[in-house]
Amino acid sequence: MTDLKLVGLSGALRKDSTNRKLMHEAARRFAPAEFVEGNLRLPLYDGDLEAEGIPAEVQELSDLIASADAVLVVTPEYNRGISGVLKNALDWVSRTEGSPWADKPVVVMSAAAGRSGGERGHLMAQESLMPFSPRLLVGGEFQLAQSFSQFDDEGHLTNERAAQSLEALMARLRREAERA
Repeated sequence: MTDLKLVGLSGALRKDSTNRKLMHEAARRFAPAEFVEGNLRLPLYDGDLEAEGIPAEVQELSDLIASADAVLVVTPEYNRGISGVLKNALDWVSRTEGSPWADKPVVVMSAAAGRSGGERGHLMAQESLMPFSPRLLVGGEFQLAQSFSQFDDEGHLTNERAAQSLEALMARLRREAERA
């Protein structure tokens, strides 16, 4: 099946962040598929703002997740947790109508400069997603340690072992998406 839609959410907004590089490398290995990166540049969640109506950019993100066959959630680890940007997006999407995450195949990945590869942020992202009932792929988690030295100039992984692990995880995600 080649007409799958893969959505990527990066908890790091910086253009050259290793988490964004990892997200794009994962999408390349998931291919063929339409890949769309979700916009996490959202207003801070505020109940008063919500009372005025769900902001258009939040609804667009929710609709994008709902339309996906599979989702990549890629998170840095900031102060032993996920980024505020990612948590804010998850909180906002939870306030939209319907259940865009329900039974959706989702892989959580992380990239970090340290030796753990963002393990705490990775686990927090999984826990933050659980209330939404996605089909989280566990058992093949991907955490990229020392991420600043893991990509070439084109954004491809240079570590063969990591590349093989990512390839296997994306094949597994593809199977889950096709099964749905």
